[in-house]
This record gives sequence, structure tokens and C-alpha cells, in this order.
Amino acid sequence: MNTVLITEDQSQTLLQYLRVQAIDFEFVAAKNQLVFYRDHSIMLTFRLPISMDSPQAFYDYPEDRANYVLLMIRSGIASAGYFEDGMNMDHKVFRAYMVRKKQGMSQVKYLKTKGKSRAGSRVRLAGTVEFFEEINQRLQVYFAEKFVNRIGISCPTTLVPYLYGSKIATPFEKDDPRILKIPKHVQNPTYESLMETNNYLLKGEIKYTEEGAELFHELNNMLEKSDNLSTDEDW
Repeated sequence: MNTVLITEDQSQTLLQYLRVQAIDFEFVAAKNQLVFYRDHSIMLTFRLPISMDSPQAFYDYPEDRANYVLLMIRSGIASAGYFEDGMNMDHKVFRAYMVRKKQGMSQVKYLKTKGKSRAGSRVRLAGTVEFFEEINQRLQVYFAEKFVNRIGISCPTTLVPYLYGSKIATPFEKDDPRILKIPKHVQNPTYESLMETNNYLLKGEIKYTEEGAELFHELNNMLEKSDNLSTDEDW
């Protein structure tokens, strides 16, 4: 797959173009992505910016930008933030003692392979429980006070049960249609990483195969002409 990132404005222009063209696509909400097929094989995908939670939402209210929450979790560190108009309105970084120093393995993963735990392990497990309770408590505040269109999540499979199994409930179900798995590896979810991920998700992303190259060039040429027209109008 070839990959090209485009701006939010270009993404809007592309959606308007697709609306009037006889080009069939399928919208996959779980990936916030338009999928184009040829002979039942994917030839091109277009991931919308997270500020656009569906093509229809954009067509109905083109001036609106979605509100969203980003949640990124790794063993011992997580970050969560609420965003309006593409801007971070609130965030928090969470830290916990969850990693066995000698083995460099999270206590959750260690228990899956070794079973019983000793005193140090119990301390780490207690930290894990508190870690997810604090995360969900902050999420509860966001969802109680704000209307959230999209939920971007990056969380290892081993930690998912702890997120949804916390005593303080996650304010959305595991199969909530608003959830978008962040399509980018997040190694260390600090505040800086949260902002970098937001900047990435605010861009549209086109991926295409050799079979989709012709369609990509058609769409790209349209965007280049549109950009030139915009430049002329600025003058």
C-alpha cells in the first residue's frame, strides 16, 4: 500500500468531489474510513480526519467539527484528552507502578505466564487497579460534561480487560460505534505523544494499491486543481 497524508481542508474537498461523482465506496465507521473496491479487492482507502465522524455528518453540517476523546494506554503510563474544534481542552497523564524492573514485563503480562504473585506483585497489581480507576474517573467527567462524537483509543490487548473491568466503569461500551482504533503505534503516551497523535488524526490518509493508482491520481489531480484555485482566490 502507498500512503499519502492530506490536510483537513483537502479531505473536505475530496468528500465534496466524491458526493457528485459516480464512484462507489463503503464507509467503515470503526476505522472512520472510506473503502473503494475493484473486483471485490480493496484498491484504495481514505481515512477521514477525526474531526469528521462520517461523510453524512459532513454533508449535513459541513461547518461542524466533531468533539472527541483520545485515550492512549501502555503498561505504567497513559494519557487522555478531550478535544473541541481540533484543540485540546483538557488532558491528564496517568502513571502507575506496573512493570517488573528486572524482567521489563508488566505485572499483568507476568501473571498470564507465571500465575501466582508475591508481595511485590500484589503492590503492582494494586497500582494497576488504581491506574485504570483514575483513567475511567477522568473519562467519566468528559462524557458527563461534554458531547463526544468520536473516541480514539490505543491500548494493548492484554490491558483491555482492565480498562473495561474497572470498578469505576468506562463511560462507553467496548463495542461503542464511536470508537476508532488509533491507526498508529504509540510507544510512550506522554502529553507530547497525545498532541502528536492528535495532529496526525486531524489529517486525512489515503492508501492505495497498484490497482488503485489510477483512482488516486484522479483524486490527487482534483485536489491540486482545487489548491491552485484557492491560491488564486487568495490573491
